[in-house]
Amino acid sequence: MFEPKLKRFRLICLVSTAFIVLLISIIPVRLALAHLQAPQPQAILTLGGGIEREIFTGEFALGHPTLEIWVSTGTPPEVAAGIFRAYNIPDSRLHIDRRAVDTVTNFTTLIADFKSRQIKHLYVITSAYHMPRAKAIATLILGSQGIAFTPVSIPSGEAPESWQRILRDIGRSLVWIVTGHTGASLDRILEAWR
Repeated sequence: MFEPKLKRFRLICLVSTAFIVLLISIIPVRLALAHLQAPQPQAILTLGGGIEREIFTGEFALGHPTLEIWVSTGTPPEVAAGIFRAYNIPDSRLHIDRRAVDTVTNFTTLIADFKSRQIKHLYVITSAYHMPRAKAIATLILGSQGIAFTPVSIPSGEAPESWQRILRDIGRSLVWIVTGHTGASLDRILEAWR
């Protein structure tokens, strides 16, 4: 009686692993195709987390005057808009999005917007210490959707984030690819049970 359940469990594990490996193996192909379709970035995505990121993006955007700018959950919208106005960047180029609650949702909440605008390649701007995690997430989330990215790091002087955080968010990214949910609300659910 125990043996059939064990065999079924092993089969489910094997099929699940094969499915994840298949998903991950498709991502490099989608990224390569996106690079071919759009060799140069078509927009700027800044991951919020400190006013220095919006200031850097304002300066960076001056060198890329045709690109739209997306800021995902950074400083308050009125502060961010003021920073970009100080760089004479018109509001028509600026998209301040407040839906994200963490780095994974910085990407997942904007996928539909990028796809609706047929954006295939982004500059991704964040602090240097945060970039390894951002690149891991972007590879999975953006790559699974056929959107390439070029990372732009802001010097920070802080130690890179831990591998545990990176691995956690890789897992959450894989869950999003399979289910469409990031698990961002899991902390609130666990808190409610306590």
